[in-house]
Amino acid sequence: MKKIALASGILLHLHCYKAQDTIQSRNLQEDIAYLNSSNNVLQNKTPFFKKEWVKKSVAPTLLFAAAAATWGEKENIREVRNRYLPNFKVKYDDYLQYAPAATVYGLKLAGVKGRNNIGRATLSYGTSLVIMAILVNSIKYTAKVERPDGSKNNSFPSGHTAMAFTNASFLHKEYGMVNPAYSIAGYGSATITGLGRNLNNRHWVPDILAGAGIGIISTELGYFFIDKIYKNKGDNLSILSRIQGNDYPSFLSLKMGAALGTTNFLKESELDDKKQIGFEGGLEGAYFFSKKWGVGADITFSSFPIKSQRIDFDDGQGFGDHEIKTQSMGFLAAGIGPYFSHEFSDKWQLTLKVTGGYAGTASGKVSVKGDNIDAPNHEIQIARYKPKPAFRWNTGASMTYKFNPGLGLTFYTDYNQINSTIHYHFSDEIKESVELDEELNNMIAKEKISYITLGLRLTAYF
Repeated sequence: MKKIALASGILLHLHCYKAQDTIQSRNLQEDIAYLNSSNNVLQNKTPFFKKEWVKKSVAPTLLFAAAAATWGEKENIREVRNRYLPNFKVKYDDYLQYAPAATVYGLKLAGVKGRNNIGRATLSYGTSLVIMAILVNSIKYTAKVERPDGSKNNSFPSGHTAMAFTNASFLHKEYGMVNPAYSIAGYGSATITGLGRNLNNRHWVPDILAGAGIGIISTELGYFFIDKIYKNKGDNLSILSRIQGNDYPSFLSLKMGAALGTTNFLKESELDDKKQIGFEGGLEGAYFFSKKWGVGADITFSSFPIKSQRIDFDDGQGFGDHEIKTQSMGFLAAGIGPYFSHEFSDKWQLTLKVTGGYAGTASGKVSVKGDNIDAPNHEIQIARYKPKPAFRWNTGASMTYKFNPGLGLTFYTDYNQINSTIHYHFSDEIKESVELDEELNNMIAKEKISYITLGLRLTAYF
């Protein structure tokens, strides 16, 4: 019996020794493999433009840049508002700014799964609001920019717009992966809120652009800090990752850009001797039947200031120099046509288009201004111009960088051409003279209007 016990002990000892040796050998192999993989990670550094913080800062940076670029034109842009909607007073923007956040809580209370559960979502949202409030108010009471209506010196940046885009980004963060339509609705309502601040004459356009950038970056920072506390990117990401989107590049976008005239718009009328620079804004979308081909449409508004023309009355009576002032030309255009798309990668997408449609051009005033004119502001209206609606054709190319499968930022350039017929109607004083009335009030000018637009679109895919 003792011999059997002794033999069993020896065998057990040898078996344990062998197992230990096997474990040590396996651990050593795993350690070597881990070190090699770590070296590969260190060697394969993430490219700069693919870094997470770079991708998240693209949209706010571009909005801040747009605010800076439009600062010198804010008076001209407001003049468009004063011309077309001088008495606009609809305070919908006081309420619409909260709609995206209300949507988030409505969906969560209805049981629709989002990125986070309601407690963590509220914590992220609250942090975003604190960051936004600090940024907006610290800048407002440091910059002290006067509001367009002259009421206060706290115009820049727009707090309503910052709140609206904070809420829109909150909706996008929580439900953008569920359905891109939520992102479209959120950012669309935020944009309309910002537009309302301009139409109600409460903010300049740069105020609105800067407010939008602050809203987006505040939400990004709020989620960044709370994600660090929870040590993950969301409560329900494993569920949302199984949701498959449409592979076709159908989209809806909001766009804004600079418009560069390639012709003198009023050359035949002799009221314009330079190619003008204006701005454009609008909506554009397309439905694709395949990965390459679809049909799309756009609705855009563009406006161009017309530079005053100086004239000298050489009549020997010292009448002096005067200015012929023509109100800016505004175009409301819509078109439809084929779209082509090509994906270079999962992040970059090229889109080409050709559309045709109609453009309506706003009527305007022609005035004479001079020191010797006995009238308010030394200015008197002499005529009105009224263009006829005309055919517009448009072609363009755009490149989109996708932040995720449902949302991207698009750099676009379009060429537009309109052949416009303009009628001039002169003042009652002209009509008193039969000869001048017959000659001038039957005046018609055919103008070739063409311009290139360069701008950005916030693009949502569905």
